Amino acid sequence: MNGKGRKNRANRRVILAIIVVLFFGTFSLIVLCKLLQDSTIISNFEVGFAKTKKPEDLLKDYMSYIESENFDKMYEILAKESKAYISYDDFIIRNKNIYNGIEAKNISIDIYDIKQNSKKSIIVFYKTQIDSIAGKINFKNKATFIKEKENTSNETYRLIWHENLIFPDLEPAYKVKVIKQEAKRGVIIDRNGKELAGWTTASSVGIIPEKFKNKNIRILSKLLGISKKTIIKKLSQKWVKNDSFVPIKIIPKLLESERLLELDNEKIKQKTQLQQNLLEISGVMLTDIKVRNYPLGKAASHLTGYVQSVTAQDLEEHPDEGYSASSIIGRAGMEALYEKKLKGQDGYKIAITDQNGAIVTVLTETIKKDGQTIKLTIDAKLQEELYQKFKDDKSCSVAINPYTGEVLALVSTPSFDSNDFIYGMSEKLWMSLNNDEKKPFYNRFRQKLCPGSSFKPIIAAVGLETNVLNPYEDFGNEGLSWQKDKSWGGYYITTLHETTPANMKNALINSDNIYFAKLALRIGKQRLEKSLKHLGFNKKLPFEISVSESQYANNGSIGTQIQLADSGYGQGQILINPVHLASLYTGFVNGGDILKPYLRYNIKRSSKVWINQAFSKETADIVKECLISVISSYHGTGHTAYMEDISLAGKTGTAEIKNSKEDNSGTELGWFCVFTTDMNIKKPVLLLSMTEDVKGRGGSGYVVKKDKEILETYVSKTE
Repeated sequence: MNGKGRKNRANRRVILAIIVVLFFGTFSLIVLCKLLQDSTIISNFEVGFAKTKKPEDLLKDYMSYIESENFDKMYEILAKESKAYISYDDFIIRNKNIYNGIEAKNISIDIYDIKQNSKKSIIVFYKTQIDSIAGKINFKNKATFIKEKENTSNETYRLIWHENLIFPDLEPAYKVKVIKQEAKRGVIIDRNGKELAGWTTASSVGIIPEKFKNKNIRILSKLLGISKKTIIKKLSQKWVKNDSFVPIKIIPKLLESERLLELDNEKIKQKTQLQQNLLEISGVMLTDIKVRNYPLGKAASHLTGYVQSVTAQDLEEHPDEGYSASSIIGRAGMEALYEKKLKGQDGYKIAITDQNGAIVTVLTETIKKDGQTIKLTIDAKLQEELYQKFKDDKSCSVAINPYTGEVLALVSTPSFDSNDFIYGMSEKLWMSLNNDEKKPFYNRFRQKLCPGSSFKPIIAAVGLETNVLNPYEDFGNEGLSWQKDKSWGGYYITTLHETTPANMKNALINSDNIYFAKLALRIGKQRLEKSLKHLGFNKKLPFEISVSESQYANNGSIGTQIQLADSGYGQGQILINPVHLASLYTGFVNGGDILKPYLRYNIKRSSKVWINQAFSKETADIVKECLISVISSYHGTGHTAYMEDISLAGKTGTAEIKNSKEDNSGTELGWFCVFTTDMNIKKPVLLLSMTEDVKGRGGSGYVVKKDKEILETYVSKTE
């Protein structure tokens, strides 16, 4: 082979090698590019394939981070010149304080225009709406974005930040201020305008840390009746500074009028001495403070209830209802029942202020609304008199105007003082109240109780309505004990007085258990249960205060003949709420219509019928006449309450509470329900009282005597 052939073959091999290299190189490049395109890595490397976010999208991202408090992500969007203008920490603090301070949420933006400002600058025009503590904030604004190089091959938009991006009128030296106008909680008054729950001035006992010596904590603890741990905890709060006034406890204020009185009043003596002892401690100060006040104290605490400071749980359970950490909330009674009306609505103003504190712009404002005045049908004087009369007993009293349904008094004894919750109940007082066997926190007018013979007028009315009773029929004198037949074994129904003739009137006058046991058997289980259901048993009482549902049997049905007979005189498993029983008695003065009891005062004083024609007028009149005789008859069990100038009707009851018929250690509840029969007198009233443990104290007679004393001062004729 000559040299020329070898040279040609060599050239072909070189060309072939070049072709192979080019082929595989191109293939590798395609594969590499494909891999790079498929990889998420490309999102982190802007190599010419990715597109930078548009300014309007960046603005939406920026605004979305506000509610989630991702202020650090907001800072990342800023241009380099803006980061030079404000540091990371200052940016976080500025934005966090403003947006959290106004309680910003539901932030929305509406972009309505975009303009090219220069080759590398775009302006986004937008509308903003923010929900805040003071209402909606609406404004127009603009945001400027500039292109900045992220690396040698790519540019991206970044935000030019200035304080006016938060609010258009905001300048570096300006502040966004939330101005609160605290709504005044409404008061609760009685029918005559007397306060049941209002406001008074008290003394806040506080410490100035820099002037206070820790060795005096023990003395202060003893004087205020609080633990040393409580004082230390209050002094250790984060906000406390050396010159702060740190509130420790609220105490009743020593009034100027009390200072001038002779020191023969023990309570004034104690208040004066306490104030002197407190002020002798270096660093202790007293300052005036407005607090909730309950003028009737123990006499009405079960009715009024009380307020307390809101808890974290309250704030969770009542979102968006205007409560804050400094708010108070009704905990029980009328304070809780009318919370929404009493609370009011705080006013808020969100404003931009200059360096001198002057308002530059008001961003939004809600006007405060003070709480309503709640006027009740309660007669404070009657309420207090009933409490004083029964304060040493375990009892309850319900007073109603029988012609309107207005509740005039609701008393439960013994009681606690709602004011103690305002001034801070000491551990000693709290323990004594909780351990008291008389249960002062137990609200008896909300319970269901065995009514005994006070229930007999209801059974009489049911007997007449079911046509099984002729009121003039003589049921026969059975002596002092009786049983239906020998199937009752050793069980006998007993009564205190023989009744001759044993008709309805005499049976009510003498409170004859045997007569009403026989009547219940005549009525029968089905008719009695149906009638009692119609009269509100096993149902919620239509009353502002939630009370226990009355029952005629534990399991919803009367089980035996003995239980049926016992039900006839208010024993067996009959349990009734006192307000319910008082309401049933209104049927006897309203032609058979049972009125709905109510507490909210109505200037028209109009009555509302709860059960229309629960009894016929004839039935109502017959029972009422018999109940008049219970009071007027010399032999009547309620004769002690008789008044010559006022016509009264009523019924006593002594309910036995024991484990068995043979149980001699059981207790007794004494009942008396009495009402005026003339609607034209100045103060018509139906008064029902129940007292526990009257065994050996005169039974129901103990209650009759006390109610008589109340009636003598409360009831009078119109002029």
